Amino acid sequence: MTRLNKYLSESGYCSRREADKLIEQGRITVNGKLPEMGMKVTSEDQIFVDGNPIHNKQEERIYLAFHKPVGIECTTNTAVKNNIVDYINYPERIFPIGRLDKASEGLLFMTNDGDIVNKILRARNNHEKEYIVTVNKPITDRFIQRMGNGVPILDTVTRKCKVEQISRFVFRIVLTQGLNRQIRRMCEYLDYEVTALKRIRIINISLDVPVGKYRKLTPSELKQLDLLIAPSSKTEEASDLKSEIQEHPNPQKSNQKTISKFPIHKNFKGLPKKD
Repeated sequence: MTRLNKYLSESGYCSRREADKLIEQGRITVNGKLPEMGMKVTSEDQIFVDGNPIHNKQEERIYLAFHKPVGIECTTNTAVKNNIVDYINYPERIFPIGRLDKASEGLLFMTNDGDIVNKILRARNNHEKEYIVTVNKPITDRFIQRMGNGVPILDTVTRKCKVEQISRFVFRIVLTQGLNRQIRRMCEYLDYEVTALKRIRIINISLDVPVGKYRKLTPSELKQLDLLIAPSSKTEEASDLKSEIQEHPNPQKSNQKTISKFPIHKNFKGLPKKD
């Protein structure tokens, strides 16, 4: 027997977290009855979501790197205008891992594997996400220092992070947190306004597709990703992998600049010239 939320994630319908919300909302029935949280089911049970049957079939796992445009909502609710599902129009059911604000663009993972969602979203695993941010007024050394040391927002203080100035109005930031509108709130606290925000890396995957396009993750990328998000990521094997990535971020460009254990997005174009 399998917990209902895990059953739904393994079926490719949604993540475990989303499944728990569906249960709370009374949108799921098991054998004609509303289930309790934590209920266990088998493939013999008749499971419906919003009146539609769910089959836990072993289907091919889908992992996409998608360049979300500004204006697209990271929701699977097709009743919402400009939702991500209708925009991508993928032939099979997929959903986003995490989210990007409607006003932001950049890298977003799309999948039908509910288990990988939980691993990536666990903040305690310190998974890195890298952004290029443009603000409304000149950046100062003090701004960079304060952003990197932690800013009080949402009744907490953000974790220390890597911040690097790129030009007069543009900086790069690497977060290991996923607070709601975190970068925008951090900037607002320091009296800056974000005018453009692009995510260019999640863990070991860099943004390398045009706006609005997607590609499948390669077997090599998935292998690295699996090691880095696994509970055993602190083992010697994963540590060796991280060291190798740090020492040889790009065999073709051994002198490539980095501010973390992964290479800065090598194909990123369009940054403003330094003022």
